[in-house]
Amino acid sequence: MDGMTATGETKAGDGAATRRRMRAVVFAFVGIGAALGWAWLVAMVAAMIAATDMSALGPGMGLLNRINGFADLSPEMRAGLAALCGPVTSVWSAADWATVAAMWVAMVAAMMLPSAAPVLTAYADMGAERVARGETMVSPVVLGLGYLAVWLGFAALATAAQGALTTARLLTPAGVPVSQVLGGTTMIAAGLYQFTPLKLACLSRCRAPRPFFADHWSDRVGGVFRMGVAQGVDCMGCCWALMVAMFAVGVMNVVWIALFGVISTVEKLLPSAWISRVVGAILIAWGLATLASSPIGAVWLGRG
Repeated sequence: MDGMTATGETKAGDGAATRRRMRAVVFAFVGIGAALGWAWLVAMVAAMIAATDMSALGPGMGLLNRINGFADLSPEMRAGLAALCGPVTSVWSAADWATVAAMWVAMVAAMMLPSAAPVLTAYADMGAERVARGETMVSPVVLGLGYLAVWLGFAALATAAQGALTTARLLTPAGVPVSQVLGGTTMIAAGLYQFTPLKLACLSRCRAPRPFFADHWSDRVGGVFRMGVAQGVDCMGCCWALMVAMFAVGVMNVVWIALFGVISTVEKLLPSAWISRVVGAILIAWGLATLASSPIGAVWLGRG
């Protein structure tokens, strides 16, 4: 009896140690990935602060005009940072395409990886429970890579969309909508999506991933990667509209990148549909106000 108890305690101890170790892996993966994304975005903005009116990059960015610390950078450092700024004309070179793609990848890492932490942690905890029963588990990094693969696909599509809109001169080279109509309708569409059953269903699965893991558990790398892809698809179903809203506020707008990233994370952590609805209502109201201030809105309202 004592031997059985000792064995049980050993397995429980192994499970607890595995849980701590796997959670550390999750936080390292999320933290390093998000930090690299933000490092790229901050470097990109740093290159523009001294030479550009930041308010031209979208609402809220004017606050960064007060930062003067980057003005004293060496010419070599400034030239290196300038390479991160992206296209300056509506006709893109291969380097411009690569820079914009890298910006969207950085944006995905900065915005979406923190919101994936609860899913990755749930997987790590379930894996630790299985280890305590003598089973094996695959590193949560593999799950995270499957999740990221989906968002890297989104980054590729967003890059193509930005290129097409810039070529059509619907976006400025800095990624800001030329037309208030485009900005307003994009914001309204993003807000309306917050109320859809698809949004709420994907959000529900993101908040409670354990049933999915229980039904699809695998101790193979390929199986865990596919679970990560499935979780990435759910996350995209939950958050893609907020990412698309960046086209309305300026794709280089780090203020809104941070805000939308916080919203995505809070939505998944707090079990309330009101968060999504309030965000949706604000986006719709903002979009309508933008349309109302446009020349077309003036005609509709009898002011033109």
